[in-house]
Amino acid sequence: MGYAEEYRDALADPVTFWSERGRDLPWFERPSKVLEQDTNGVWRWFVDGQINSCHVALDQHVEAGRGEATALIYDSPVTQTMQKFTFSELTDRVAKLAGAMANLGVSKGDVVVLYMPMIPEAVIGMLACARLGAVHSVVFGGFAPRELALRIDDATPKLILSASCGIEGDKIIDYTPLLLEALALAQQAPQAVVVKERQQSPVDWDAAGFIAWDDCVAAAQPVPCTPMLATDPLYILYTSGTTGKPKGIVRDNGGHAVALTYSMRAIYNVGPGDVFWAASDVGWVVGHSYIVYGPLFAGCTTILYEGKPVKTPDAGAFWRVLAEHRVKSFFVAPTAFRAIRKEDPNGDLLSQYDLSALQYQFVAGERLDPATYFWLQEKLDVPVIDHWWQTETGWSICTNLAGVELLETKAGSCSLPAPGWDLRIFDEAGQEVGPGVEGAIVVKAPLPPGAMPTVWRDHQRYEASYWSDYPGFYLTGDSGLRDTDGYVFVMGRTDDVMNVAGHRLSTGQIEEVVSNHASIAECAVVGRTDAEKGQVPVGLIVVKDGVEIASSAQRDALAVELVAMVRAQVGAFANFRQVFVVARLPKTRSGKILRKVIRGMLDGVAVSVPSTIEDATVLDELADNFSGS
Repeated sequence: MGYAEEYRDALADPVTFWSERGRDLPWFERPSKVLEQDTNGVWRWFVDGQINSCHVALDQHVEAGRGEATALIYDSPVTQTMQKFTFSELTDRVAKLAGAMANLGVSKGDVVVLYMPMIPEAVIGMLACARLGAVHSVVFGGFAPRELALRIDDATPKLILSASCGIEGDKIIDYTPLLLEALALAQQAPQAVVVKERQQSPVDWDAAGFIAWDDCVAAAQPVPCTPMLATDPLYILYTSGTTGKPKGIVRDNGGHAVALTYSMRAIYNVGPGDVFWAASDVGWVVGHSYIVYGPLFAGCTTILYEGKPVKTPDAGAFWRVLAEHRVKSFFVAPTAFRAIRKEDPNGDLLSQYDLSALQYQFVAGERLDPATYFWLQEKLDVPVIDHWWQTETGWSICTNLAGVELLETKAGSCSLPAPGWDLRIFDEAGQEVGPGVEGAIVVKAPLPPGAMPTVWRDHQRYEASYWSDYPGFYLTGDSGLRDTDGYVFVMGRTDDVMNVAGHRLSTGQIEEVVSNHASIAECAVVGRTDAEKGQVPVGLIVVKDGVEIASSAQRDALAVELVAMVRAQVGAFANFRQVFVVARLPKTRSGKILRKVIRGMLDGVAVSVPSTIEDATVLDELADNFSGS
């Protein structure tokens, strides 16, 4: 069966399609009700089935005789540590932590917040929650105390799991003072805080009042997996909301297990014994889906990497990991490759490593610009697959199914909708548009397994945010178009669509042109408010290492070239006339460019510094660039 047949079957008869995909999972109680609407009118999957996500990730492989296979590789260049865990070893560690948590009063349905760096205990903590039937909510380690406090108050956890520090490059980020401040700000106090002490940051236990991770685990007995309804929540993952209050995206147990298990085979083409690496963080949805759950559900070896794409120690860091661990399928955000390309544009460091095991290069998390796409194709000589999905969906909306039928890839496109996603492009009136016309990307209900069923303790917000604009259709919040072959091109968030003198232009369209200039390592285009034209696009560019751009004359000359390129390839109506050369772009820790903040700064509007920003000092540098502009 090829892609077209698989996609057709998933839409024509979703009950049969997803029943078959979930048939081989180790259910405690097989579902008889595959798809039903709940009291809120939300379509729910495998309603009466019973399962446990930790059992799917670990115990089933041990029971199948694969206990000695490697489940997890912890690779930490920042601490010079390499550690491997078999499925049996990881199961034992998880079962004992679950026992320790049970001793502290955690049981089925309770919430546990994890505030963790990229260490094995983060994975163990998530799986221990799943084993008990507790709902985990992972907060990116190092988040500002106020943001952590907001999440504590919304989730109301019984327990917090943390560590004494995280390590960012050569910086030690002490978590203890951040955690103590967050607890002082929060209105909801957990019953206990358990902290894994790292040698880089010893804990003053008496002053902090925390419980030592190692001590409470040593005193515990392992516990078995708790059967859960498929519709019971597995985790809450917070995203930034437009109201300032974070949205708690809820993921269930059953649909999530079926969708991710399917995706590992169908999309990434990996299975038992293969090594899969998602270079993300457990604080983001990629870390949840494709560092922890997806690979382990499928019996793969998964890699937990504590480091950066560059400067740990150099721009060859990723190539070293791929070669050393014989990675078959690799998944990372494009921003990482732009950083590597900036420091090593010719890929000289790549030639030092044997990447013969690598068969697929997947990217997601932001738009893959064509310049980076073609660079990767040239350097890696494997399929470069851009795929698109969201925290809300849990897995790919659009992708190339490497494990079903590897289709043509197109620069700038995330390929075709994955099975189960009935994708449409709508105009502002809710009418579907034809090929080549940009509009709002929506998906018809019911969404496939794995997609969120609600917002934590705020279902009204779920309906208002995602279902009210086009009733019966999920609003992705992204803008894009389809070509005559049906390929999807995601051009940016809907608020990244500019109205320039009556012309609707996406920032991605202009970025695509600018990034093709030989001197450009990275760029961002945002719409600046203009009294005459409504908005005009402004470009921020980062040049490649070795490009001489120190003088104003050199900057002006480069700007003239870029303006001419946009004029020739987009049109004079784009009104692209202003370019700023910057040392770096402001980004979240997951690599997303803070376009709303940039727009506000250009428009002279007061902006708040988001807690998700990777380095707030970059905003001061931007302010200097924008002064007098």
